[in-house]
Amino acid sequence: MIELNKLQNKILVFLFKNKNKALSPLEIHELLLKNDYKHSLLTTKRSIYFLKDNDYIKSSGKGRSVSYHLTTLGNLFLNTDFKEYFNTDPDNRFGRSDFNFEIFKNFPEHIFSQEEIKDLDKASQVFKKRSVSESISKKEYERFVIEFSWKSSKLEGNTYSLLETEKLLFKNQESENKTREETQMILNHKKAFDYIISNLDKFKFVNKKNLREVHSLIVDDLEIEKDFRSTPVGITASIYSPLDNKHQIIEAIEDLLNLVNRVELVYTKAFILLFGISYIQAFEDGNKRTARFLTIALLMANGLAPISYRSVDEFDYKMAVVCFYELNSIIPLKSIFLSQYIFACNNYLNFNKKVSS
Repeated sequence: MIELNKLQNKILVFLFKNKNKALSPLEIHELLLKNDYKHSLLTTKRSIYFLKDNDYIKSSGKGRSVSYHLTTLGNLFLNTDFKEYFNTDPDNRFGRSDFNFEIFKNFPEHIFSQEEIKDLDKASQVFKKRSVSESISKKEYERFVIEFSWKSSKLEGNTYSLLETEKLLFKNQESENKTREETQMILNHKKAFDYIISNLDKFKFVNKKNLREVHSLIVDDLEIEKDFRSTPVGITASIYSPLDNKHQIIEAIEDLLNLVNRVELVYTKAFILLFGISYIQAFEDGNKRTARFLTIALLMANGLAPISYRSVDEFDYKMAVVCFYELNSIIPLKSIFLSQYIFACNNYLNFNKKVSS
């Protein structure tokens, strides 16, 4: 991907804010001037042409009536001060509150730069070379399950500590002062991961059947509906309102899975699952956990490293997800995906032998 400068990024932001109305070069220039960008109209036009030539924006009309609006690529790489955006009260944000039906249908093939792919491949080679004996493989598997179950649950507000998670999963010792739901959430992580590791071939391709299977294990015994939802859900601290029509939800899931199975690069497939399942919110609860599990399943099914999210900051993760919900920008979450995948490759041994729980 091409790195954009501040002026080019600002143009994308203006076009996003005016998503229901294409803007002419003069209108874009006037908005820039109002925001202390003291460039000439010619400089503005050059930036516009650059963005158009690289498919970040597209034009409609001709001559003096030409105007511009964002492409899906331009939307995905919308860059702003994300922490400032997230820290703004939801009702004062400029993001969108509705589901973007075009995001999966017009998704570009390439979202990682060649340099990023080299870094991911280099990390993968390190992981693949770290194959170990079957006994060590089992211990490493247990370590990963503990750390992933702890952090994935913590991202959902679970208060189990890492040591408490280890005691629960492998010593069957529940912690005091924890709710039944917290305990069950941790146990379900191990149950779901055991299923995935025993059925990796199923996850080379993702479909509605294995999506439902994983979600069902994640929410087992938590009084959560296991089918695609037919009632509305709300997102805390976000203006985004997910779809509330079951037929539209299923259509969105099908668009997502068609995209995942169409693109060639496994890293791209896995990353799309991470934000796509979270975005659609197809189930009444457990969506982000399902997204993280399917990301891991697809990576492992293709011989790559699973991601534990052990070193990710919870605020940063939440911010990145909400930024995709409201802005459809992948920039914050892509940064997390890249760093956490490389972290996983460098910190976990390759437990590629079949292990028992």
